[in-house]
Amino acid sequence: MAAEQRPIEDGIVRDFKVNLSYGRYLHLDEILGAQHPVSTPEHHDELLFILQHQTSELWLKLVLHELRAVRAHLAKDDLRPALKGLARVKHIQRTLTEQWSVLATLTPSEYAEFRSFLGTSSGFQSYQYRAVEFMLGNKDRRMLSLFDDDPAARELLVEALEAPSVYDEFLRYLYRHGHDVPVEILQRDVSLPYRFNAGLVPVIKGIYDDPEKNWEAYEACEELVDLEENFQLWRFRHLKTVERTIGFKRGTGGSSGVDFLRKALDLTFFPELYAVRTEIGVPS
Repeated sequence: MAAEQRPIEDGIVRDFKVNLSYGRYLHLDEILGAQHPVSTPEHHDELLFILQHQTSELWLKLVLHELRAVRAHLAKDDLRPALKGLARVKHIQRTLTEQWSVLATLTPSEYAEFRSFLGTSSGFQSYQYRAVEFMLGNKDRRMLSLFDDDPAARELLVEALEAPSVYDEFLRYLYRHGHDVPVEILQRDVSLPYRFNAGLVPVIKGIYDDPEKNWEAYEACEELVDLEENFQLWRFRHLKTVERTIGFKRGTGGSSGVDFLRKALDLTFFPELYAVRTEIGVPS
């Protein structure tokens, strides 16, 4: 006996000559038509490869949107919405990390069938990923030259390079709320990469030594540590996916591949938030 069909309720909209449809609202014709495999003959698994990177770029767009808002909230001393934004970014990061498990189903034999068709295109050229790193403090003006042929991407990166990072704004927030942040941090050239400042560690330690008194700052510090840890987990998962797919071959964009990705694991956005852990609980 066939199962009964669920009735379509009378109130469900059916006429989209005038009404806005789901597909038009989301521009699904553009999104679903944006996958253009280049392998000849077209290889089955290239669609997976394209979609993995396209969806990552969509999530990175949202990460940038949220980090801009976090930075603006911190500048206005609105810590609670800033923390809400960081919480959302953390969930996006987990999604991005888990996505590597899908790409990891691509075996070396399968990838080898279409890798040569990618030419010199590489994830290293993701300007949104680079903008996220800039917004978190890992700035590198040399990266701008990669995007000389894309004025819009270069403009986005210049803006992220020359604006305070999320950490810059957080440290300014701490200063405005009575914490003795070293003046050279407050006056630093924000277009340069953030560097460890030993004078900030006692300031952060003071926050951790009395969480009750400094609860909001204490919570914000831990949110930032979560964010960096998630970023490192994403980097590590990226490295291991590349390693299992191409071994130690050079990257399509010219990098050394796995060795290049491994060096990124040593990068840190918020060095004092990690350095302070060695000092906590140690007698003065």
